[in-house]
Formats: sequence, C-alpha cells, structure tokens
Amino acid sequence: MFSRIASLVALTLLLPSSMGAQGESKERAFAHSIKDAQLKWGPCPAFIPEGCEIAVLHGDPARPNADVFFKVPGNFSIPRHWHTSAERMVLVSGELQVTYDGQPPVTLRPGMYAYGPPRVPHTATCAKGDPCVLFIAFESPIDAVPAEMPSK
Repeated sequence: MFSRIASLVALTLLLPSSMGAQGESKERAFAHSIKDAQLKWGPCPAFIPEGCEIAVLHGDPARPNADVFFKVPGNFSIPRHWHTSAERMVLVSGELQVTYDGQPPVTLRPGMYAYGPPRVPHTATCAKGDPCVLFIAFESPIDAVPAEMPSK
C-alpha cells in the first residue's frame, strides 16, 4: 500500500516538469490596434447592411472563447438580433447606442465596458462621425440571429 502511494506521489511530482515550467502555454502574447495592417477584416452576417466588418483577434469563431473587433461606419444602424453567447464588450472608437429588449438604451463611449446577456435581442446605432469599433469577447461560438421587431 505504501509503495503504491509513494509511486502516485512521485508520478504527480514528475508530471508538471514534463508539461513545461509552471504548465506554461505554447501560445505567444500579442497586441493589436484597430489600424493594424495584418488584421483581416471580413463581412458581417448577411442581415446586417453592407459597411459592417469583423476581424477575428483570437480563437476560432466556431469554437468557444473567440475575440473580435466589430466595426461599422458612423450613422449606421445594426438590426435587431441576438447571440447564443453572452458578449463582453469594450467600445474602442465612436459612440454607440445599444438597446436590449426591456431595458433603456445605453450610449457607449470609448473605453466603456458593456455586458450583453445571451439570447436577448438588441439593436445598436453608431452616431454620425467616427466609425464605431467594438471589442467583443464571446463565450460560446460566434453567431448572430436576426430577430423580428416585436409587434405593438
């Protein structure tokens, strides 16, 4: 019994050293600006008017935990939609008014953080002037589902 416990303790002590110091990641650290030439901007879902662009910053949009820049020009409205995932957002540029169903509108200004719960329909409008660029961290794979306007 003692030798079995000793073997398990020895194995446990050896595992971290085979994984690298302190279990360090093989990923490299990086930083991006919205103006970085290496960003690959692509189109938004088809229901959002032309002019909307997305750049994947980290991760795979088809898997959990992807980060993106979402960009629209000034004086642009984003149609009512919802996401399977919660959204954690920081406005990088512009001024963006966001309205989630059942809540008053909130105007985001650069540097402001916002949380969007999963499956709650919302709309947004970028004010005239500068483009709105939003950093968004998604918990689940990225999607955007168009939502009809509620009937009154």
